[in-house]
Amino acid sequence: MGIIANPEAGKDIRRLVAHATTVGEQSKARSIRRALVGLGTMGVKQVLVMPERLHLGQRAIEGLDVQEAIPAVEMLEMPVTNEGRDSQWAASLLHQAGAGCILVLGGDGTMRAVAKGAGDTPLLPLSTGTNNVLPSGVEETVAGLAAGAVAQEVFPLQEVAFRHKWLEVSINGDSRDRALVDVAALRGHFVGSGAVWKVENVQQIVVTRGDANNTGLSAIAGVVRPVAPKQPKGVALSLSPEAHRHVLAPIGPGLILPVGIKSARVLAAGDTVTIIAEESLVLALDGERELVVQKTDRVAVTLHLDGPWIVEPHRVIERMTAQRLFDISA
Repeated sequence: MGIIANPEAGKDIRRLVAHATTVGEQSKARSIRRALVGLGTMGVKQVLVMPERLHLGQRAIEGLDVQEAIPAVEMLEMPVTNEGRDSQWAASLLHQAGAGCILVLGGDGTMRAVAKGAGDTPLLPLSTGTNNVLPSGVEETVAGLAAGAVAQEVFPLQEVAFRHKWLEVSINGDSRDRALVDVAALRGHFVGSGAVWKVENVQQIVVTRGDANNTGLSAIAGVVRPVAPKQPKGVALSLSPEAHRHVLAPIGPGLILPVGIKSARVLAAGDTVTIIAEESLVLALDGERELVVQKTDRVAVTLHLDGPWIVEPHRVIERMTAQRLFDISA
């Protein structure tokens, strides 16, 4: 088993411009602690944890009763840069080590980094970020039980997980990056604070999923043209403040804004959306500004269906219950 907890998740500028909840370091350490109890109950013997500046893994162990049946916990041997590449590198090491599942504590941005390194290793994302479209809100003890069952292959993976869609971002023909939930093109020429909380400069959005029950840029698609996580399609939106149609969308926690919709297009697997930069643009991937596009650059965003395996903990628990795996009577 592996655990990747992003110490920076849930701390971006949307705490100042909206009403997002801050998930503190003590809360994250306790989340890991609860997950370890669930993993230990399922008989997991070893857990590898990503090292980071807050030492969340070590703090989680310190709060456990020595009599509790928890796995042996070791920290991955890797450099700590306090950047998103730490999560990607940790996921790559866990994949190489043969981890049966990776618990990920963070938001959509953390999941994007982890997915780039995890290969086919199943991921169970837990919500501790600002944009939490992909991460689950399941309680960590239950998540530990589910992840432990997956790691030990109690059920065929196809019965309790699904392949998430992803978006490939190419610039002038070169593949540059990827997103799991959305790619947005914004007018501007600097990355700045990273997070996106204004919509007047957003020109185009491409999403793998859209649900108005979530917050973030993908919620705009959820209002206009909903698409479910397991549907083999995506949606591309063209936005403008001068558009005839306007909708209200929950862009962030406690932040509902009007958005002008010029057009909406449904994408099939392999379809590509072309963005030609007539001025400097910034590409936001899963809600965070990442790439600067120069004037006349040609951007292509392509929908793929063969992304990371995402564990659905409720399906695991349902099957465990149906097979009476919680029974302890003789």
